[in-house]
Amino acid sequence: MVTRDDVARRAGVSVAVVSYVINNKAVVKEATRQKVLEAIRELGYNPNLTARSLKTKRTNQIGVLFNNIGNSFETGIALGLELKARQYGQSLIFQTYAPEEEDHLKTIFMGRTDAIIAFGQSLKPETVEHFAKVGVPLFSIMTPEERHDTVPFADIDWLAAYRELVGHLAGHGHKRIGFMGNREREKHLDVRYRFFRMALDARGLEFRDEWLLRGNFGSLESAYDAMSGRLAEGDELPFTAIVCASDLMAIGVLSACRDRGVSVPDRLSIASSEDILMASHTTPPVTTIHYPRREIGYATIDAILAHLSEGVPLTGFTEKYEIVVRQSTGRARP
Repeated sequence: MVTRDDVARRAGVSVAVVSYVINNKAVVKEATRQKVLEAIRELGYNPNLTARSLKTKRTNQIGVLFNNIGNSFETGIALGLELKARQYGQSLIFQTYAPEEEDHLKTIFMGRTDAIIAFGQSLKPETVEHFAKVGVPLFSIMTPEERHDTVPFADIDWLAAYRELVGHLAGHGHKRIGFMGNREREKHLDVRYRFFRMALDARGLEFRDEWLLRGNFGSLESAYDAMSGRLAEGDELPFTAIVCASDLMAIGVLSACRDRGVSVPDRLSIASSEDILMASHTTPPVTTIHYPRREIGYATIDAILAHLSEGVPLTGFTEKYEIVVRQSTGRARP
């Protein structure tokens, strides 16, 4: 069994320093802290969970797992989290999530956070179990593809939103509606695709496999490439409208149409799913589902702090969405 003495010897520090790192004491230099954390990772050390459960002093810090810190949709959520956290005197620790490095989260956040907010990532069962044992609650903003009973999540009602968006398109005569989704099916963006398909079924509209295009994790460039490739196959598209899992994807599709001479919305209507600022400044501006990013951030911090401070059960919730109709959608071509 690995002990703190073992960690101290591996890192070349005293046992006291190891304890300081585990308990997030500010007296340790960052370089030393990293050495200790590396030793903990190498040896697979886990602090005594019983001793940790007796700890009453909180860190007043909350971890946040980004998928892509440069994604303006996620940044908008983070702004809401940060503004509300500051009101409570809390700090946020941002970390970009990499599935292949998930095991490192145990040491990255060890003794540093009171809770962790995921952005729709499907965490491993052993990761969820670890943080439950050390008393660090997990909460997800956006519905993860792989759900855990102990990880509540906040989101909008995607099925209702897509039913309304599909209704908008169907009202303009569109019966063949494509979808720009995510290439990696285990990601949270694929959840949106499943709800979109359910919305089509509810309206009695068909969907064919060739009407599904896939980009790379919601990026503009990958959607541009996917749409450009489809347009290169021939002048006629098999669908008259397309719904995109993210606004950046919608902008990529719009750019591909522009470069290939496909008029929007005359030949193709484009709709999307987030309402980032850029979506309202394209030519034409994009019809989309407004996702209340800042409000969901506020409510998440409120829920976590109520749980930590008052023992209120941490449960999931939904926020209101809105369909924002702009000039990227119009009548279907006869």
